Amino acid sequence: MSTREDSEAAAPPIESRADLLAVFEKGCKPKTAWRIGTEHEKFVYRCDDHAAPPYEGERGIGALLEGLTRFGWTAIPERGKTIALKGDDGNVSLEPAGQFELSGAPLETLHQTCSEAQRHLAQVREVGDELGLGFLGVGMWPDKTREELPIMPKARYGIMRNYMPKVGSLGLDMMLRTATIQTNLDYASEADMVKKFRVSLALQPLATALFASSPFTEGKPNGYLSYRSHIWTDTDPDRTGMLPFVFEDGFGFERWADYMLDVPMYFAVRGGEYLDLAGQSFRRFLGGELEALPGERPTVEDWTDHLSTSFPEVRLKSFLEMRGADGGPWSRICALPALWVGLLYDDTALAAAWDLVKDWSLDDMASLRAEVPKLALKAGVPGGTLHGLAKEVLRIAEAGLSARARLNTAGDNEAGFLAPLFEIVESGKTPAERMLDAYHGRWNGDVTKVYEEESF
Repeated sequence: MSTREDSEAAAPPIESRADLLAVFEKGCKPKTAWRIGTEHEKFVYRCDDHAAPPYEGERGIGALLEGLTRFGWTAIPERGKTIALKGDDGNVSLEPAGQFELSGAPLETLHQTCSEAQRHLAQVREVGDELGLGFLGVGMWPDKTREELPIMPKARYGIMRNYMPKVGSLGLDMMLRTATIQTNLDYASEADMVKKFRVSLALQPLATALFASSPFTEGKPNGYLSYRSHIWTDTDPDRTGMLPFVFEDGFGFERWADYMLDVPMYFAVRGGEYLDLAGQSFRRFLGGELEALPGERPTVEDWTDHLSTSFPEVRLKSFLEMRGADGGPWSRICALPALWVGLLYDDTALAAAWDLVKDWSLDDMASLRAEVPKLALKAGVPGGTLHGLAKEVLRIAEAGLSARARLNTAGDNEAGFLAPLFEIVESGKTPAERMLDAYHGRWNGDVTKVYEEESF
């Protein structure tokens, strides 16, 4: 989730529709300037009892943030409490129940991405060892009820917690009990954005399947392989879903702006305080018609804040966000950006990936999205299963990464980071299925064994 930093400089007001579109247009970059941003969340737990620590206290999330400042991170406060950190490796931020996230810096290569992840995990382990805290890499808390989880002191989360139950039955689970890996990528032009958006949205269920790691709820199998993915189907229909309009003729920056104008607001920030505007219309805000801010029109900063409050599985800001994967261990943190960079950052690979999905109907894509949380790689696609398609997609991504020819000091290109995904496809078993096998086998029905095997 985005972390907002207040600035003393007044944000410029939105004066025309061009100001809305400018956010997307400034994302257009030459290929030489394309970068890779990787975000990954993990669950923090106390090693002695597996409880989720609160923000406060000697072993709390606040202490963990404070401990990380020894590595050069700078605190970002809200109402006198540190709620995030900023540094050379991006930002460290908190999800609503203390899920710990690195939003990495924009980097040129996957080698740099993995080095960044290694540095971050080494830092949190060092501080975590001192505080008796561990870090779990799965897509959903395997054993916690909502009531057992703390709430972090971020005002926007209070607004969301109040609003979520009004629009869906699983929104609080999304906030409190899930974790993800995410990749953010650039585009050259509006047309390039459209190609990448369509390919990545059509194939996002493949990422969900390959990274599926949320088969437990409150200590028992929940009947899903990615329950995190299922949660999004009943979170908030106004800001989630497969977005059929992305595949319509004429899709581009204008259409995305119209979509976002119709996504209900959560908040606006004035004087450092979050105003609860949940459910209100940004279109009315543009006209100065909000009762809470009479006569006031939004700033560009209000618009960029609002762009972070829709939750489809691919999202446009001044870059594209790939949002379909469950959380996972270090190797899969590197594998997710490898998949999408391989597919989207090489023209030949992008064209080949589009050839795989261009004839899918909207019903085909909707059916795949509906099946994948339970079936993962066994979900059906036109002409076969996702498992069969996965082999083709990974070969395309591998070729795309080889063509990029970004080498490390040992002379290796980036294709090796796909190895964990090739292993999943070769075995036919997702991470969730391997955990279920362990649960019914060597774990003897004890889901707490996940802490021994899936921690960083």
